[in-house]
Amino acid sequence: MNILGYMQKVGKALMVPVATLPAAAILMGVGYWLDPVGWGSESILAAFLIKSGSAIIDNMAVLFAVGVAFGLSRDKNGSAALSGFVMFLVVTTLLAPGSVAQLINVELSEVPAAFGKISNQFIGIIVGIISAEIYNRYSTVELPQALAFFSGKRLVPILTSIAGMFLSFALLYVWPAVYDALILLGIKLESMGAIGAGLFGFFNRLFLAVGMHHALYPVFWFDVVGINDIPNFLGGAQSIANGTGIPGKTGMYQAGFFPIMMFGLPGAALAMYHCSDAKNKNQVFAIMLAAAMASFFTGITEPLEFSFMFLAPLLFLLHAVLTGLSLYIAASMEWMAGFGFSAGFVDLVLSSQNPLAVKWYMLIAQGIVFFALYYAVFRFAIIKFNLKTPGRGEEMEAEKKDATPEALNGLAYDYIEAVGGADNILEVDNCITRLRLSVKDSAKADSAKLTQLGAMGVVPIGKGGLQVIVGLGKVDKVAEQMKKVLAS
Repeated sequence: MNILGYMQKVGKALMVPVATLPAAAILMGVGYWLDPVGWGSESILAAFLIKSGSAIIDNMAVLFAVGVAFGLSRDKNGSAALSGFVMFLVVTTLLAPGSVAQLINVELSEVPAAFGKISNQFIGIIVGIISAEIYNRYSTVELPQALAFFSGKRLVPILTSIAGMFLSFALLYVWPAVYDALILLGIKLESMGAIGAGLFGFFNRLFLAVGMHHALYPVFWFDVVGINDIPNFLGGAQSIANGTGIPGKTGMYQAGFFPIMMFGLPGAALAMYHCSDAKNKNQVFAIMLAAAMASFFTGITEPLEFSFMFLAPLLFLLHAVLTGLSLYIAASMEWMAGFGFSAGFVDLVLSSQNPLAVKWYMLIAQGIVFFALYYAVFRFAIIKFNLKTPGRGEEMEAEKKDATPEALNGLAYDYIEAVGGADNILEVDNCITRLRLSVKDSAKADSAKLTQLGAMGVVPIGKGGLQVIVGLGKVDKVAEQMKKVLAS
């Protein structure tokens, strides 16, 4: 598999630990709503909820080790997750300041500061990747009869504990330099202030086209280079107390997404509806309404973005520019809100009572402006450049109901044939909206046929990778059925 394809797999695996954040956001959000003044000191129930949520935030490093190991494992087996946990314990125990002082024979006060931060998401990701690779390679190994009990999946935790020892030895000498470099990078990015936030927003959307946004956001949202924006924001009062949360600053890599997801993209949807052909308006209205509602309430934007990403790339470029502008404005004005899942209405309400939420209501005012801006820009560009958007210049077919097992089975066969046949497929995986396929030759895929089957876009990732955008709610069923067909 090429490096880009592998990075995409890592990006998808990162979604496993990230999926725990909504639980933390709900618990802490409700806690701050119950006690917006005392932040848990004046309400036992509020303290109970806030502490429960912070338990997730405070242990994100080990969740990354476990989640990435599980997400990258070949068959998504619990043994891979256990192996990631074992290796993380070995590494963080051996490289704790006290252990390091003994290993290098120095006083505790002389231990490099880097080892005081050994339990972080960056280490968790490295541990998860190594654990998954060991699992994928050795989980089917059969040992001699005398050692048969330790064969297969039981062998993996043993190997990862040994690998953890070797990794700890390497990090003993490498980690201080890596840590210092990451800190310098974090300081550089943060020193760019609002401009840095704007650039992050621009590239975050731009990389979505090839699914690489998952590889970008950990740098800003988690503790890879010391920024750690989401956990610091969700930490609220605790973050303020320990100096990791700064009102008006913490949340700057999140806040600007709310005007885009809640207002901007629905404005784009309205523009595309108004620009559709009269004969297709009813169908376009149903599609755009559902996509806009998902974007507004939950922050799930893929159904809307994929509706024009490949049909009209110019619109997607404009969308990326406007996203960057939104993050720049919110950061420069210090209008702050945060999220545990995505920048939708639900997360905005939950974060509004967080002590780090600063003038969050101004994001709604900014959003109203961006609704009008998106509508005007999209409508002008579509008409001026005669761009093809849903229902414009095409004969839309009635939506087919593929919910029955028989229909899904037939659809799976069609998808397999369209990507070059079963012999061309090495692995089938999926994310929220797209099939992620490892193939022998991506050039064998028939893009036209895939589009006829309902795909909204086809993205070759080098020779060995292929992404087919199927859509929210449908991709899981198609992927599952494809796996069953290929297995048979």
